[in-house]
Amino acid sequence: MYTKSVVLFLAEKDFDEQEFLVSKKVLVSNNFNVFICSDTNSVCIGNNGLKVKNDIILPNLNHANFAGIIIIGGRGIVNYFDNPKLKSSIQDFNKNKKIIAAICAAPVIIAKSGILEGKEAACNLNYKKELEKEAVVFSNDNIVETKNIITAQNSIDSSMFISKTIMAIQAANSKKY
Repeated sequence: MYTKSVVLFLAEKDFDEQEFLVSKKVLVSNNFNVFICSDTNSVCIGNNGLKVKNDIILPNLNHANFAGIIIIGGRGIVNYFDNPKLKSSIQDFNKNKKIIAAICAAPVIIAKSGILEGKEAACNLNYKKELEKEAVVFSNDNIVETKNIITAQNSIDSSMFISKTIMAIQAANSKKY
């Protein structure tokens, strides 16, 4: 059932392993089906060398199969700030009132997709200016929830970030039935 399926987007290189591992562990322990998405046909390599094979290549990502998308941060995610397919996928998730979550630098991609304009969001302090260039109000809060969008500052916020994401998915699912 798609209400318990989520997709984690990883950069091909230098994704934040802590954000990924904590998010995946908490999701699986809450009985979610977790699918890994990236734009590579090989493996994604984390900032400390962790190798993760993706289940879905970005061009094949379909919002209809998932309750939400979670974009993991890290140094490598900056290479996706202007990725048209990822931004389009985020817009599709948003149009269909699905949960969209991002941590660290990844909230900038949501901002660049145009769905955070005039709204408040959190991101790693190093990317504050990138967020504000998109007419998004930077928040010093560790985690910000704005309707169906959850943003977080840093990997130390991973547990709280993924817990809030799960609660948002459950709340969204309960409204549908």
